[in-house]
Amino acid sequence: MEALFYVVPLLMIAFAVAGMVGVVRRSRRVSSAWNGGLTAEGRCLRTYTTTSGGAGDTMVSTSLHHVYEFTTREGRTVRFEETNGPGTVLEGDIVTVHYTADHPEHATAHAPARGKLAAETGCVLVFLGVFIAFCVGFIVVTHEMARAADYFTGS
Repeated sequence: MEALFYVVPLLMIAFAVAGMVGVVRRSRRVSSAWNGGLTAEGRCLRTYTTTSGGAGDTMVSTSLHHVYEFTTREGRTVRFEETNGPGTVLEGDIVTVHYTADHPEHATAHAPARGKLAAETGCVLVFLGVFIAFCVGFIVVTHEMARAADYFTGS
């Protein structure tokens, strides 16, 4: 039973680290697309929303998704999906797409906003770092309490 107090926080730490890796990877992809220097005229093919939560007393979270398509300078047609785009972009709208020659599938239709990207990434990393620190603290306190209990019971 005591192992549960170690395993659950370790799993939570693993998910938080995976989240950190995902956030950094996304940030690097978007930044790379902005710095790639290549732009193309793209078209919004589809917009849709996804919702999560709402069970019981939890909040409902809605994400707006856009599906874009553009043609690279080499003539390759690329289709990609992006979340949390502007609500003002509708199906059929023309947008500027930023991409790199090496990975045009990692394109973005978000306008360059390096400061905003850094702030968003930094805030998520700080939050997950605090979460990991809390989990580590929980493990340490649990371990010390188990040691103290063993000491007092003579085990």
